Amino acid sequence: MAFDALSELRAGGNQVDLLSDSQRAALSELSPEEVAMLNSVKARVDAVSGEVVGQEVDVAGGNVF
Repeated sequence: MAFDALSELRAGGNQVDLLSDSQRAALSELSPEEVAMLNSVKARVDAVSGEVVGQEVDVAGGNVF
C-alpha cells in the first residue's frame, strides 16, 4: 500500500483539511520521515500546551501564528 502523507498527518492530529488545496498538495508529497518529524513536533507542543491556546496575529507582517 502506498504511503499517504495526509492520512498520517491527520492521524497525528494535524488539521490538514483546513488548509488550501495547494497546501495539501505540497504536504501530500512529504516523505514518511518528514511526516514523522511534523507529527513528533506537534506531539511535543501539544504535551506542553494547555487545553486552550491563543493565537497571535501579526497583520502588518502577514503572518498568523
